[in-house]
Amino acid sequence: MGDTPARVRALLSLTLAIGLGLSMSGCVTQKAKPSASPTPSPTATVTAPPTSIAPLRGTTVPAGSLDHASIAAKIDNLPSARPQVGLESTDLVYQELVEGGLTRYVAVWQSSIPALIGPVRSIRPMDPDIVSPLGGIICYSGGQQRFIDLMRKTPVYNAIHGQADTASTFFRTPTKAAPHNVLVKAPELLAQHADIPAPAQQFQYAPAPASTAATAGTPTAAISYAFSGVTTGSWTWDATKAVFLRSQGTGPDLDSAGAQLSTTNVVVMRVTVTTDQNVPKTNLIGSGEAWISSGGRTVHASWTKASATDPIHLADDAGAPVLLAVGNTWIELVPSAGSVSVVAPG
Repeated sequence: MGDTPARVRALLSLTLAIGLGLSMSGCVTQKAKPSASPTPSPTATVTAPPTSIAPLRGTTVPAGSLDHASIAAKIDNLPSARPQVGLESTDLVYQELVEGGLTRYVAVWQSSIPALIGPVRSIRPMDPDIVSPLGGIICYSGGQQRFIDLMRKTPVYNAIHGQADTASTFFRTPTKAAPHNVLVKAPELLAQHADIPAPAQQFQYAPAPASTAATAGTPTAAISYAFSGVTTGSWTWDATKAVFLRSQGTGPDLDSAGAQLSTTNVVVMRVTVTTDQNVPKTNLIGSGEAWISSGGRTVHASWTKASATDPIHLADDAGAPVLLAVGNTWIELVPSAGSVSVVAPG
């Protein structure tokens, strides 16, 4: 039987549909590959070297650079001993009354150890209370046996002129007359006692603009003091150098290079002084009035010290700890019979 026109049209439609389906199934859609992202360059990580705080200055130093003992020394202050050696490098200096209305220093080095220090002299009864909180080494030329015995009971190594253990580090310089001529080879002495640890921090510090005196004190041109009728001195603010400059008597107090001695902080403590067989003793276990100067300003304060090994604590009139400016400090232990004057700018 022949195909009808309708049947032919149906077969043609079916053939076309099958062909179109086959054609569609054979098509593959190609997806564009994503462009590769650029590889980021590695970022270099810079690690700051570790730091620590210098215990007697408050300065920031490389970690481990000051892991050594402090060296304290009893320093002569007679005119025949001046200029002293190494005072310009000190972290701390304590000025104290001795016989005849004169003064001597207990000077302390730790942040910087000069080649030589001195001239060293004999100790006095208050010196154990000054150096005990530091540990470290104390250099002196001798003294009354009762005072040596007190010093030997402290947690401080006693380096005494004329002993076998100081034969290579203490010597008499020909540039000064005895007894004002005993000097100490400080680095060599320190190297002999590398097992002695660094001192504890003695005061609290803040950067210069944030120190207690700089932020809360009154403007100060000078601090004048008198230990006795024969010993007077002053500290004058030098705004250009941002330090207080030291004078004794009527003239500038010079270091061995001819420069005027200076300090970042001046701490004046009023203390009682008793006499033991004609030897004055500054009484440091207790409390009293104080003035702290830094940044060209001075704040009134108080001091306390609970025991021989306890450091001196400074507090403002509200009872808050006094923050010294970062740098060196001179402590004037002015007797209550002496005088202190804070001079305002003219």
